[in-house]
Amino acid sequence: MIVRLDRLLIDLPRPKNPDANAASAVQELLGGKFGEMSTLNNYMFQSFNFRNKKKFKPFYDLIASITAEEFGHVELVANTINLMITGTTFPGDPDITPMQNAKDKRSHYHFIDTAQTALPGDSHGRPWTGDNVFNSGNLLLDLLHNFFLECGARTHKMRVYEMTDNPVAREMIGYLLVRGGVHVVAYAKALEVMTGADVTKMIPIPSLDNSAFEHARKFEEQGIHRKLYTWSPTDYQDIGQIWKGLHPEDGSPVEVVIGTPEGTAPVPDFEEVPEEFAPGVSHEDFMEIAKRLKWNAGM
Repeated sequence: MIVRLDRLLIDLPRPKNPDANAASAVQELLGGKFGEMSTLNNYMFQSFNFRNKKKFKPFYDLIASITAEEFGHVELVANTINLMITGTTFPGDPDITPMQNAKDKRSHYHFIDTAQTALPGDSHGRPWTGDNVFNSGNLLLDLLHNFFLECGARTHKMRVYEMTDNPVAREMIGYLLVRGGVHVVAYAKALEVMTGADVTKMIPIPSLDNSAFEHARKFEEQGIHRKLYTWSPTDYQDIGQIWKGLHPEDGSPVEVVIGTPEGTAPVPDFEEVPEEFAPGVSHEDFMEIAKRLKWNAGM
């Protein structure tokens, strides 16, 4: 089971201007083949279907704990997309064409289907599919796939970072470059425990060095590239049998943190969009709902 906290892993700055076209590129980091929905579902089903959990507990703990973090990554990318689209259109009578700006945007689907919010799909609007889940049942093969998946995800983040200078996109990508790097190293360490092979030297792609990315440097300075969280106060602590030793990039000791990150960033609250009929509740409707809530609460 996953305990959900009503906050984001980092604070996302609100951009001064909408950037719907860049948001369509960021969609790839959410619902693309190497997006956060893929990392979440790959690890989730591998953890659900894991055989001999007790015998291979450190590896099960590793996949299960990273699964929980990936849920937060999906939430972070989705909110980034929402912030980037906000303000693209304007309220008004339908006959004045209040959504006229949407017709020139790369992703019309953002405006037609989800009322200017994130899609469970890629940068072309194609729905995410379970075909992106790899769960062979062979532990070594799954771990090698996960290492490759994280490398692919990192490559896509680096490319999207270079496609847009939008502040909220870069803040999110900078953070995920660091945290994704942790997962690359974690799976590499797991493969080394199983096989004796130093995968980071055998396949050093892409580089784990984040110094070239301004929005990643500050997170590395905070030391979060060295931390792997259990995402539970009591369970998954055997990740310490894998996540140990030194980080391959800077030689600093890695650290297992019991529980979740300390981030307290608020989840953005998005205003109504009348031209999208969203959320579609008038002031009068809200007052009636409030009355019923108070009555149900005995107030």
